[in-house]
Amino acid sequence: MTRGARREPPRQAGRRIARRWRHVASVAVTTGLALVANVAVALAADPSPTAAGGGDVRTDPAAPGLVGDPLVAIAGVVVIGLLAVGLTLALARLADRR
Repeated sequence: MTRGARREPPRQAGRRIARRWRHVASVAVTTGLALVANVAVALAADPSPTAAGGGDVRTDPAAPGLVGDPLVAIAGVVVIGLLAVGLTLALARLADRR
């Protein structure tokens, strides 16, 4: 215990613990209700396969299954990664100066 620190009375400590358990219980009940509500959605889904037409209708028939330009997507991911690394290094240097 540090100097000058006061212990809280047992009654207040009990109330604080009870408040924490009420919070935990309310989160558990809310999560349970959300899971039960989603069961109806899962049971409403039809498990039988559907008859799919020829493939992805958004692409050129010469390249079925590819949507857009894959090289542009890869370049975008690389650019975003480099920006993230650069920003992280800049923030680390900025934080180091403090």
